[in-house]
Amino acid sequence: MANILYLMPDLEPDEMAFVQSLVQDMPDAEAQQFANIYRARRKEPQLVLVTAAIGLVGFAGIHRFLLGQIGMGVLYFFTGGLCFIGTIVDLINHKRLAYEYNVKEAQQVVVMMHGYR
Repeated sequence: MANILYLMPDLEPDEMAFVQSLVQDMPDAEAQQFANIYRARRKEPQLVLVTAAIGLVGFAGIHRFLLGQIGMGVLYFFTGGLCFIGTIVDLINHKRLAYEYNVKEAQQVVVMMHGYR
């Protein structure tokens, strides 16, 4: 039984709990493989924060592009981050945005790994 705390100690607590629920029944080798793939695909909350802050002084919506939300990125770009209000809300909620993205990526990694069996 794999323990994600040893494989990825840098995760936020809520993300760690979710990922642990995904890997708890995996053998250690499979959990290590999951961790390696997931680590490369996940986004750090600090990266989302920094790219959202860039939206206040330059390119609005870059954080949405980074999170794979192309439509929202285009909308933010052409509306100045929805007149800065959307960007400010995203600055406040950067951890939630990163968590939601990372949950989807973790689920995709599990599906991908089980598809290759």
